[in-house]
Amino acid sequence: MTEISFAQKLRLELLWWLLTALLVVLIMAPIYLYTEGYPFWRINIIYIVTFITVVRHLFLLPTTFLATIQWLKVALIFLSIPAIFMLVQEMNRFQVFLDYNEPEKLVGLMPIDTLRAMVKYVRSEIILFGVGSVISLVVLPFRMIRSVWRYRNTGKP
Repeated sequence: MTEISFAQKLRLELLWWLLTALLVVLIMAPIYLYTEGYPFWRINIIYIVTFITVVRHLFLLPTTFLATIQWLKVALIFLSIPAIFMLVQEMNRFQVFLDYNEPEKLVGLMPIDTLRAMVKYVRSEIILFGVGSVISLVVLPFRMIRSVWRYRNTGKP
């Protein structure tokens, strides 16, 4: 396997962040266009970015800057624990909001068919990316431990 240069890693990283931003815009566009007063913008975007970024690092670690920075991998092992708790807490907050409020409170006033479709979309999307980001953060420390061990023993990321 050929070694990826610094310039190539930089281009790949930039490309992935642009792709992540594009996906965030595409996923959040229906919510932005059809709802008013949506209360979960920030956490929804955090879920999407976390899911895409962590899954990318799980599968494509040797092509990232993180591949040879051992101290950052160790830091990510420990930072993933409070991140998991924060994301689960926000998922719980979203579910409590749905349990105690009407659908209009989530997406605003609109025709009943559109309301049902938007509530279903928002709920499915936030659960997909929320659960996906939590699961990927649970797996991340094991991937980082394996990568640190492999780098120390073989010199390969």
